[in-house]
Amino acid sequence: MQLDQKIITTLRTLSIDAVQKANSGHPGLPLGAAPLIYAVWRDFLNYNPKNPKWDNRDRFVLSAGHGSALYYAMLHLSGFDLSLEELKNFRQYGSKTPGHPEYGHTPGVDATTGPLGHGFATGVGMAIAEKMLAAKYNKPSFDIIDHYVYGIVSDGDLMEGVSAEAASLAGTLGLGKIIYLYDDNKITIEGGTDIAFTENVQARFEAYGWHTLKVDDAEDVEAICAAIKKAKDVNDKPSLIIVRTHIGYASPRQGSASAHGEPLGAEGVSKTKEKLGVASGSSFVVPQDVTAFFADKSEGLAEKQAAWDGLFRKYKNEYPELASELEKRLKGEFEIKEDYCEKFFSETQATSTREASGVALQELAKLLPALCGGSADLAPSNKTYINGAGDFSKSDPLGRNIHFGVREQAMAAIVNGMALHGGFIPYCATFLVFADFMRPAVRLAALMGVHAVFVLTHDSVAVGEDGPTHQPIEQAMSLRIIPGLTVYRPADAMETAHCWRMAVNDKKPSALLLTRQKIPVLHEYKDRIKNTQKGGYVISPERPGDLDITVIATGSEVALCLDAQKSLWHEGINSRIVSLPSWEVFDRQDEHYRKSVIKADASVMAVEAGVGASWVKYTKNANNIISIESFGVSGPGDQVYEKFGFNVDNIVKKAKQITGK
Repeated sequence: MQLDQKIITTLRTLSIDAVQKANSGHPGLPLGAAPLIYAVWRDFLNYNPKNPKWDNRDRFVLSAGHGSALYYAMLHLSGFDLSLEELKNFRQYGSKTPGHPEYGHTPGVDATTGPLGHGFATGVGMAIAEKMLAAKYNKPSFDIIDHYVYGIVSDGDLMEGVSAEAASLAGTLGLGKIIYLYDDNKITIEGGTDIAFTENVQARFEAYGWHTLKVDDAEDVEAICAAIKKAKDVNDKPSLIIVRTHIGYASPRQGSASAHGEPLGAEGVSKTKEKLGVASGSSFVVPQDVTAFFADKSEGLAEKQAAWDGLFRKYKNEYPELASELEKRLKGEFEIKEDYCEKFFSETQATSTREASGVALQELAKLLPALCGGSADLAPSNKTYINGAGDFSKSDPLGRNIHFGVREQAMAAIVNGMALHGGFIPYCATFLVFADFMRPAVRLAALMGVHAVFVLTHDSVAVGEDGPTHQPIEQAMSLRIIPGLTVYRPADAMETAHCWRMAVNDKKPSALLLTRQKIPVLHEYKDRIKNTQKGGYVISPERPGDLDITVIATGSEVALCLDAQKSLWHEGINSRIVSLPSWEVFDRQDEHYRKSVIKADASVMAVEAGVGASWVKYTKNANNIISIESFGVSGPGDQVYEKFGFNVDNIVKKAKQITGK
């Protein structure tokens, strides 16, 4: 058996052994697509297994994340810190080999994948990041940033809308550093792809502006490599290489839907190995010449990084300021001091928090070259355009404003890819109600812990005349329940500036929920608003004497509650008002501080223009909440807001009910 074929066979047998031992997983893709991953890793992928985070490495995205057993086998053979024991512990609790690839968990995995289509879109973000950095920092004879994004995508990936959105944008932007191999096995879980997917994929991608090629037989590694070489010659278009594969290759289930997600069984594994020409009685076997091949390759890859390191040292001598800035960006050294907020809004009496966000963004963009992003065709409304920074395009890769188009799903996934790549604090924006389009990508951002900022404006029924389709009710709470996502709903312009500072400093994903309507700037409480950094604070304390009730609010409802406090005092109800712009940040404070803000010996009520679910964690009583438990209605925003009970009289009435006064 020739060495190439032996390596491909080893990838296949390691994969099916892992799936069989776990009695769980997907053997079909690894058996069919092993030649694809081998071709990429043998001849093209620049990486260093001893330094998986090397900045100028090529990125690899297994968008069809269910084929993770193949990915892990490749990482193991390539010398990453992924032992054979980890392959034997595939899908087991505590292993480095989870059911789908997880960024930050398995050495060598560049992106968390599994939700189909998202790896495809994430890779587009990586390619945008590469192109932006290269345009700014590369100089003659110094191609410091120069790498590709390779990936394997499946039928399922290409059926998902998120990949269609991302592919369209990638073609528009001419992202020539993307090379995806399409595992064209013509099988889905329910049967042949022709039951739901009869389109001409090649014609579709050509219409998107992609360069396309075809390889008729996946077993022909040299034909795959020749196609990749041709793809690399086309630098103004992303490339899709359509490779005809056979799901479950060499197994008794070859070409059948049952090969996708079921272990082959002991007999099936044995028969597959026999057909592949290897001993069927042993498992997790790596031939010595396969090990030797990758050991030699690893040395050469380390030399490539060493050569790049040397080039970068020369670059630092020639361009010290650029090199210093690039190093800081790639290391994620972003920090904005608290006093950045002090200069804003000193004369402003009322403004929407989306407008305040726009002002803060302009200042932050001056301080942070890494800050860039855009909107889903809503920048004038979201206030997310960086003035004077140019528009990123096929002809101008230096622009910091990205026009994502009306593509919320792909937009969020692309931002994830930029954050994963490194060197950026990427943001994207739309209306809060359309965060539902983005949710899978926002969830993945939280799962991966990437530094992405999601700007979500038009945050309540005060949107008004656009009606219930555009008035968010459940969205704020639905974002808060995503583990690892920090949600901010600032009360005024000053809180907004503080929340932006926290979002860029936090290095984790954040969501900023912002008003369309103008609300007061709370100058009277300026000194206390500095405590926004704690997530929640007493913005207006009670009068001397026993506290009767703590009223907690977020966003536009804080000013309303401050107005109500005066009426409550007039009614003999001693109240304090708490602004809680971020539950997540507040909950991270120590117990003493949290109890000093929300005292246990007084009643607590909450006021927020959205669903009240989960506020009970603070109020301890589900009846102590002024919320909205239905969809909104069309009408002038101030009237709708009032009709839903967001007025001083209703707050006073509820407080009386709670306190019995």
